[in-house]
Amino acid sequence: MSHQPKQFRQRVIELAARWYVFWFLNVYGLGKILGGQFYRRGRLPEDVAKTLLGDANAFDLAWTFMGYSFAYILFIGLAEVVGAWLLLWERTKLFGVAILLPVMVNIVVFDIIFLDTHGATASATIYTLLLFVILFFNRESVVQALRALVPQAQPTHMPLKQKAKRAMLAVVLMGLLFAFDQMLVNLFGHGRG
Repeated sequence: MSHQPKQFRQRVIELAARWYVFWFLNVYGLGKILGGQFYRRGRLPEDVAKTLLGDANAFDLAWTFMGYSFAYILFIGLAEVVGAWLLLWERTKLFGVAILLPVMVNIVVFDIIFLDTHGATASATIYTLLLFVILFFNRESVVQALRALVPQAQPTHMPLKQKAKRAMLAVVLMGLLFAFDQMLVNLFGHGRG
């Protein structure tokens, strides 16, 4: 491979990264959707079901919590599958990375905090690093996208009085947003805490 141009080698590495992440995140995503991951309500292991909440170890507590809501499991599983499939095509690979990166960072943090063995953490970290490899090899497109999302600030030559008025109106609007927010919290409830 050393006689091949640098760009060709980078494309091979990037394609291998995309296919690797595609394969394994499909396995994990479909595993979640089909019930192969997490302790589901009504299907807890007997020893976990008999454990008092305060006596549960981190893994059992986390696995039970994650399995409590099928809608949440479906959300994460579909994000993994859809993001993985988007990696297959040149035109959609960065959308796939954009979907998968926050999911994978969350999984790595979750695994570090709650799992007492770190094999799954190692795998999730590898998938996350491979997503960064894809970004690295597409850094020009990523920079262009970020520049489009964060336009350069244009200098404003606004009089001080107008700046003060704008700031005051922004504070009033924040107060209205806070009142609306609290009205919704009171309407829908605070939870048990």
